[in-house]
Amino acid sequence: MNQQDIERGKKNAIISYITIFGVIIAYFLNNEPHKKSEFASFHIRQSLGLWLTFWALGYIVGSFDSWLVSSSFYLFFIVLLIYGLSSAIMGKIQIVPLVGNLYQKLFSNLGK
Repeated sequence: MNQQDIERGKKNAIISYITIFGVIIAYFLNNEPHKKSEFASFHIRQSLGLWLTFWALGYIVGSFDSWLVSSSFYLFFIVLLIYGLSSAIMGKIQIVPLVGNLYQKLFSNLGK
């Protein structure tokens, strides 16, 4: 991956971390002819995994009815989201800790 690919996909990579709708928008923007970027595809896979995990686990965590459990979950998610977003802003390919490798494997066909 070269610097030109990173610059071309940086906007889409950043958009993908802004809500689940940002992932969808970034996916379609990245699939336009002559605008495909492996850098953006990497971050789209990361953010899609984060948002799907958030919605799936958020439903389960919400059933505990405990502010301590809920706030810990939100803090954990926000830290991972900020980590991914900051690496997209800096133009780096850094896998999100703990779950990033899993997301890359699960969504390996996304963006190819």
